[in-house]
Amino acid sequence: MAVAALRRHRRAQLEERLQAANIWEDHNLVFSNERGRPLDGNNFRQRAFGRLLDRAGLPPMRFHSLRHTAATLLMSAGVPVKVASEMLGHADITTTLRTYSHVLPGMQQQAADAMDRLFARGR
Repeated sequence: MAVAALRRHRRAQLEERLQAANIWEDHNLVFSNERGRPLDGNNFRQRAFGRLLDRAGLPPMRFHSLRHTAATLLMSAGVPVKVASEMLGHADITTTLRTYSHVLPGMQQQAADAMDRLFARGR
């Protein structure tokens, strides 16, 4: 899904580039403003982020909350903490575990159930 969305975005960006013609600045960015320049984070949060949340059917939230949601979903889905930590750009898994330990209690039961299944096969 992500690759398909990025390809659609790239096509739209190429169209924007053609329309901007002589004012487009090529900085080789995946996400840029209408002139090809880097996005201004403050401007994005103030002007676009709320509208994007509305379009996605999401409640108002801080931009950083999306990161926490993604991490929580990954870990709740059983993605190894090391993999989630790398995706989040944490220097080590200690940061991830300290920040997202609230996700782990249910995972203890999942681990116990997995051990039960493994031992049940051996009988």
